[in-house]
Amino acid sequence: MWLDYGAVLAAPDCFDRELAKRAAELRDVKIRSTISLRPRAVLEADPDGQHFHMMSLHFSGYDRKMHDAGRCDYIPVNLGEIEDYYTRHLDPVDILVIKVCPVDADGYFNFSAATLWHRAIIDRARIVIVETSATLPYGYGNDNAIHISEVDYIIPGDDAPMFELPKPPLTDIDRAVAGFIAAEIEDGSCLQIGIGSMPNAVCSLLLDSGVRNLGVHTEMLTDGIADLYAAGLVTGAAKTIDPGKTVFSFALGSKYLYDAIDHNPDFSARPTRYTNLPHIIMQNDRMVSINNTTQMDLQGQAASESDGHRHISGTGGQLQFVRGAYASNGGKSFICMSSTYDKRGTPRSRIVFSLTPGNVVTTPRTDVMYVVTEYGIVNLKGKSVAQRAKAMISIAHPDFREPLERQAHEHKLIPRHFSI
Repeated sequence: MWLDYGAVLAAPDCFDRELAKRAAELRDVKIRSTISLRPRAVLEADPDGQHFHMMSLHFSGYDRKMHDAGRCDYIPVNLGEIEDYYTRHLDPVDILVIKVCPVDADGYFNFSAATLWHRAIIDRARIVIVETSATLPYGYGNDNAIHISEVDYIIPGDDAPMFELPKPPLTDIDRAVAGFIAAEIEDGSCLQIGIGSMPNAVCSLLLDSGVRNLGVHTEMLTDGIADLYAAGLVTGAAKTIDPGKTVFSFALGSKYLYDAIDHNPDFSARPTRYTNLPHIIMQNDRMVSINNTTQMDLQGQAASESDGHRHISGTGGQLQFVRGAYASNGGKSFICMSSTYDKRGTPRSRIVFSLTPGNVVTTPRTDVMYVVTEYGIVNLKGKSVAQRAKAMISIAHPDFREPLERQAHEHKLIPRHFSI
């Protein structure tokens, strides 16, 4: 059978624990999920994988651990297309179980801060179960609730505190990268902020940058955006579509973020078919997309979801926001990273001549616009292969620039007598 645990804050906990108690009775139960925020009891109760197997649309750290143990598989997707996947491509869902707010006076269970593609799963599921939690924030928005008439079973939840994503302290590298990006953001820009310390560092710098009337149209809502909203800098007044609304599909952060959303009509939770599709994203003028990557080659390919053949996260919304932001009137997209990382005590360059064998390209070279490290910012749009290589080398760590240039010349990526 196929079960579906929904995504992020909507994943059930009480049901999961009770199902785990029946592990010995069951076999070949496949569970689809996205970004598991807590260990899944069904997997913990079945260490040999005889009874349950997880399929994920985007990995969290726990999902990655289960993948390494052979217990979790990844489904490659652009998150904005997932509703279509449920309609056209995925096996029908036997049982959907999602965590929701308690029923309201009109008979609706609110999806809280996790709208995503849950409506599409409801329409495909043979049995719908909701697990209620009074600790979830109430989120306004379109398609952000299910009526009791569509529900087969209701489980009173444990009202446990919500998962909180720790906010990592900003490093000097984060601030340097954020500084280059913040300088490119104008009054009235509309922001998409990805997960990670660097995109959130941009929000921190914008607090004192003097920009005003920012808008938000994003997949993930973060603490950094909540800070900008609290400071009065996010008004949505200049947005082309949904003026005055901070549009998002799911939130992941601290209780401070969840409290900001709770019963606040300035925030609008929408399905990913609305937040993530490029033809909708591009309708906001001055759209700015800010996302992390883990490795890029000299031609500008961004590998953001794997470490060789080891899968670590997912495509998510990165590619769709890169395309949507660039297509908007006055739009800009940024791919950011530190110039190096540490591997077993040895510094390695994130900018390489060739991607690590097996690395998955998340954003193709044809789509990348701005690339940012702590050593600078370059725009790859309109540049030849040789110009791209020169630009990428210029923002690599100084210790790696000479070997990168040598490789580029040896393989004729940069012709011997090349001149810009």
